[in-house]
Amino acid sequence: MAATLSKPADSQPAGNSRYRFLIGALILTAHASIGLNFFNVTPLLPLVIDDYAVSRASASLLIALPTIIKALVGLPGSLIVNRFGLNRTFTLSWFMLGMLVLSPLAEDFNSMILLRLLYGLGSGLVMTASAALIMQWFEPREVPIMNTLLLIVVVSGTAVSITLAVPMSQVMSWEAVLGVFGAVGLAGATAWSLLGKTKPDAADAREAFDLREMWRVFKNRTIFLLVVGDALVFINYAAITSWLPTYLYEFRGLSLEDAGAITGLLPSVGMLSVIIGGYLTVKLRVTRPFFIVPGILAGLGSFGAFLLTDAPAIQVTVMLLGIGTWVYQPILLTLPMQLPWMTPRKITVVWGASLTIAGFGMFLSPIIVGASRDLLGSFVPGFTIWALLAWSLVLTGLFLPRKSRSRAA
Repeated sequence: MAATLSKPADSQPAGNSRYRFLIGALILTAHASIGLNFFNVTPLLPLVIDDYAVSRASASLLIALPTIIKALVGLPGSLIVNRFGLNRTFTLSWFMLGMLVLSPLAEDFNSMILLRLLYGLGSGLVMTASAALIMQWFEPREVPIMNTLLLIVVVSGTAVSITLAVPMSQVMSWEAVLGVFGAVGLAGATAWSLLGKTKPDAADAREAFDLREMWRVFKNRTIFLLVVGDALVFINYAAITSWLPTYLYEFRGLSLEDAGAITGLLPSVGMLSVIIGGYLTVKLRVTRPFFIVPGILAGLGSFGAFLLTDAPAIQVTVMLLGIGTWVYQPILLTLPMQLPWMTPRKITVVWGASLTIAGFGMFLSPIIVGASRDLLGSFVPGFTIWALLAWSLVLTGLFLPRKSRSRAA
């Protein structure tokens, strides 16, 4: 099944060009570096707190601030790309990701915050610009495949970094661990600057950012439900991922390594879930179950992760949360592209706005959970707030219009 996309006549992608495979590989590498560096600090937060002598709420800023920067850059991302050019924006933003290689040189908490802010700015622009790049280089039937692959590499990078962060910190400083993961971004940015290029004849990408048109897009019932439902699920995901290792270490008596390994199940299971979801997106015509069932799994898994006391049971619920959070993602990205009125520029706006809406919530959720621990002596109140909101995905599935999907082009 392919998405039905409207493209200007002069901006059709070079479907028979093998060069698009190199472009695709570079785009995937950029997203892998985003995944590697997003949550890699979460299993190391107890070390950060000890070394920098900061509160838990302050330490959570290492995850929350990059998220809010991505949120702020999401909506104006189209304007930035239009003003500075797609190739220049993508190159510069990727180098921003690579600046985390300087983490071992950060002598204080503020320096580390600055590097994480650069990461947030770079990742937000990379994700927004990637939509335009995919539209330039890939045929409509290839877009769902690229969407699925993007999700796979982000989840894979997250799983690898969360799982390996603590073991690596046992042979090097935790700052050096962050530097190693940041080096991947720097290497990829260098490769893009030498090998990557954009198609200058993409008329759709040159159009100006229009707030009124953005509003018209989001008045659509399908777009609103998808964006809000997905945002609340990932807000909860950010809260759990950020503090679950510390929670299991402090309140369940697990070692940091074991707590990190359990939390690493979230993206690990998510990787397989994305593959399954991508396959089902192509094979099945139904839409609503893609959101109702994952919403139930995410809701149940969220509560189980912090209410259960037995380690094997926690592992099972964490896996349920990972499946529920990731299995619907391929159809989430593909479904808007199948709307008959959708264009590449509008898709870019949708991607950027999704970053903004989810990003603001993902900024707040780790802070609120960390603050609940500081003020109330427990993570549970903070976890509970976001776990309840994760059930919104069920409502998305129930109220989604029945004719949201179009036939393959």
